[in-house]
Amino acid sequence: MTDQAVDTGGPAKATGTEGPSGTAPPQFFGRERELKELQADIEGAGLDTLAGRKAARARVLLIAGRPGSGRSALAGELARRLLSTGDHPDGLLRARLTDPGGVPVPTERTARGLLDQLGVTGPPGADGDELSAMLREALAGRRVLLLLDDAVDAEQVDPLLPDDPACLVVATSEGPLTGIPGVRPCTIGGLDAGSAVRLLARTIGQVRITVDPLTAETLAEECAGLPAALVMVGGWLAAHPLASVADATRQLRELPEDPGQSTGGQPLARAFRLLHDSLPPTAARILRLLALAPAGSTDAHTASALAGCSVSAARKTLDDFADLGLLHVQGPGRSQYEVPGCIAPLLRALLEARDRPAEIQLARARMLERTVRLLQSCRAVTEPEGSPAHRALAGLPGSLRFPGPDAAAEWLRTRRPALLASAELAVQDGELDTLARRLVAALVRALAVHEGTEAAAPDLYGLHGLVLAVAERRELPSERAAALLNLADLDAGTGRMQEALARYRAALDAGRAARDPYAIGRAMESVGGTYAELGDYQRASDWYGRALAHRLTQGEPADEARLYGRLGAVHTYVGRYGEALRNWRAAAAGYRRLGDVPAQARALSEAARVQEYAGRPHESLQTCQEAVQWAGRAGDVRLQAALEMRLADTYERLGDPAAARLHRGLADRLLKEDSTTYEIRSATAGS
Repeated sequence: MTDQAVDTGGPAKATGTEGPSGTAPPQFFGRERELKELQADIEGAGLDTLAGRKAARARVLLIAGRPGSGRSALAGELARRLLSTGDHPDGLLRARLTDPGGVPVPTERTARGLLDQLGVTGPPGADGDELSAMLREALAGRRVLLLLDDAVDAEQVDPLLPDDPACLVVATSEGPLTGIPGVRPCTIGGLDAGSAVRLLARTIGQVRITVDPLTAETLAEECAGLPAALVMVGGWLAAHPLASVADATRQLRELPEDPGQSTGGQPLARAFRLLHDSLPPTAARILRLLALAPAGSTDAHTASALAGCSVSAARKTLDDFADLGLLHVQGPGRSQYEVPGCIAPLLRALLEARDRPAEIQLARARMLERTVRLLQSCRAVTEPEGSPAHRALAGLPGSLRFPGPDAAAEWLRTRRPALLASAELAVQDGELDTLARRLVAALVRALAVHEGTEAAAPDLYGLHGLVLAVAERRELPSERAAALLNLADLDAGTGRMQEALARYRAALDAGRAARDPYAIGRAMESVGGTYAELGDYQRASDWYGRALAHRLTQGEPADEARLYGRLGAVHTYVGRYGEALRNWRAAAAGYRRLGDVPAQARALSEAARVQEYAGRPHESLQTCQEAVQWAGRAGDVRLQAALEMRLADTYERLGDPAAARLHRGLADRLLKEDSTTYEIRSATAGS
């Protein structure tokens, strides 16, 4: 394929007609009867009220209809009207409960997305029950309108329902939500004839409707009044300005029925086939390949990689598809597009029927490779000028480079759902594991550099889980150990200590299988730290001791010094002051050999604390004074001030108030130089 834009035969701007679908402002046609019914249902009494009980939960309005019937548009119009009344001052929350592939979205992901809209961050690794409980708590006392689109069943909706009756839920589904009490569905079919014809006129202009109004109504009947089918047929007519409405009706009737569709699904399938088969072969192939777009979301880069064409050609083709009604535009500037949920299964079926599996797999591989390179560029643009990563950007095509860190961060933010979906799909595929691992690694690095590991922790948890899945499938013990360690760290950070402990132990086994010294030592130390957090200091000291012995055999002095400090801390907690003092002095000696003066000063300060606890105040004074000297050499003013205060307290207890005043005065002067107070660390993290 050349760099020329693909000619999809976009809508012609004929004189005397209304603008094409790509330029017409958004409008809503018909459904006034349904809107009145829904409004009346809101104002009517619920089952709890009729039974004399106070409503315990939010009311649920259900709009039921087959794909392509406009149920989502009706829900959106209802939400717009309800918000305009001011009855829901806390705004609208919206979630889609089925992905474009037809797979139900897990409650965990939906609840987390709704919490994000509220500005609440759910803990990484939390399950659906925990997150849905957080959502209900966050909605308490709010008057929110919640729109849940494309629900599969009641089990998806029920956990998300607010407990506050001041909230209102509008759900869309193909059928009833059996199991949720008090739901009275508003079932919709096609548009009435007048509204259907007006929708066609909006797309193709009024002239062709006026010259043959009866045929326009017949065409609407052939489309069963389904808005999605009408938009696509209108797109075909707009792309063929010399064709009449009668031509479209005849061609639509001549198309054979799709054996994979039910009777009610035939009008939508025929309209799609009419438009698809009228495209040039190259454009039709690009359209079919969009079935591979992750989360149904595509942009010029995704389409370019799938089709193997230039970015500019892909962008022009996507614009044409949007004008034809085959894609929905997302965001400003037509930067992103969404495959409509009603079209996605038709695209997948056609792709599998028309394209060879090897070609499909190659397209998927090109898309993943392009995504990896974009993520690498997204991270590299934040590196300093002259760094190897930044210099590598010069070798990339201009289309893969970002003008600056802000543009890269914005791209990552807007494409984030698609990027996460891409990683998940790549791992599920099972045949592109090398690319999947590269993609996950690049996405982890990009999220960490642009958002920070703490802010990105929920997404990182899922990504590390994907790495673990690949490592277990491919029997890669070293990568399995790394993934388990990362997951365990996130578990520990959210207080799930038992889960963290199990994963650290599994990581130790994987590290031993891989003969990976780093993973072995890291897992042993982390097991010790977890036991310390659980208050089991005996097991903590045992595991720290194992980790120290391992580090000693590896000749890693920095890790050895840190572990001596951790051992000193846990021995202090249980009152084994002799062992604690020996370990803190060993830590100080290790830091001295490393030339780490601040760490040496902190280790000596902890040794002085242990001596004080052990009832040896004079030795504590001497060690504390030594620590003050090293803190001064390190330029650590806050540590100096804290140590001077400790000296003052010790002199006070020894009955020397003059010396106590002297050291307290020194501490005050130091604190004036640095207004931030400093607390000497004595946690299990050690020094």
